[in-house]
Amino acid sequence: MDSKNAAPATLLEAVRYFADPAVCLAFVAAIRWPEGITCPRCAASETSFLSTRKLWKCKGCKKQFSVKAGTIFEDSPLGLDKWLPAVWMVVNCKNGVSSYEIARALGITQKSAWFMNHRIRLALQNGSFDMMDGEVEADETFIGGAARFMHKDRRERMIKGRGPVGKVAVMGLLQRHGESGHSTVRAEAIPDRRKFSVKRVIYANVTPGAELFTDELPSYNDVAQDYCHSVINHAESYAEGRIHTNGLENFWSLLKRGIKGTYVSVEPFHLFRYLDEQTFRFNHRRENDGWRFVRALCGIVGRRLTYRQLIGEADADAALATT
Repeated sequence: MDSKNAAPATLLEAVRYFADPAVCLAFVAAIRWPEGITCPRCAASETSFLSTRKLWKCKGCKKQFSVKAGTIFEDSPLGLDKWLPAVWMVVNCKNGVSSYEIARALGITQKSAWFMNHRIRLALQNGSFDMMDGEVEADETFIGGAARFMHKDRRERMIKGRGPVGKVAVMGLLQRHGESGHSTVRAEAIPDRRKFSVKRVIYANVTPGAELFTDELPSYNDVAQDYCHSVINHAESYAEGRIHTNGLENFWSLLKRGIKGTYVSVEPFHLFRYLDEQTFRFNHRRENDGWRFVRALCGIVGRRLTYRQLIGEADADAALATT
């Protein structure tokens, strides 16, 4: 990206910079097509810009397209002057930003802001096939509201027992001092903490032979066959030299602070999106706000989320069509 389209450094600069729709268009186009405009349908490079409609026309397939086509912004009636500040807030607010706050800041409805948030989280998905190596911490936690804070009706519906009942298990892996020089983390929701679920995540993400640090959960017992497995007994201590899971405990603290303090209530159906959001911020915490914002925008292409998909109606329709 050249100096003309350089990213703003602060939220105040971002709001001022993206107040002009023409600037927004040029900024997103420069990130999406750094080597020149190409048609999202046929990939042809011969295009002409229709200045009156803010669209491009492909000379190959004769179709018109906008900078939003094929991105998380597609079919949104909201302009980029609202989308870009929203992206900035989501990726740079350490504890997240609620849909109510975005709605107040941008002058839109809470429902629209909630939809925006989830579309932005889709752009933050990593989806890396690179395996973790070196020193890796593995740990799990439970996400769910405390019973004492729930309404009586919701408590009776959600809480059916003690401990983790009614909560969602989340598995996390942290690679210490990776290629970027700092620790990186991956997290995903799992059905339970049993051996099959835990080992599936480890073997899918960690290179055999790596050093693996876990707590004393019995589900990890068999991984010593393929990994240099070290265990920390939390009943006795939290760290014995390099043997600890304190890096992941730090990540769990940040995750739960955002969920409990900012989002308050997160449905299990949407939890993986919140994990993607917090993981992105954690893995890029060493970057400044401007570059973290640009990195998020690099993930907008090829990721489409409709409202029906978001609330699960599209999956229900597909299931009915196959019956």
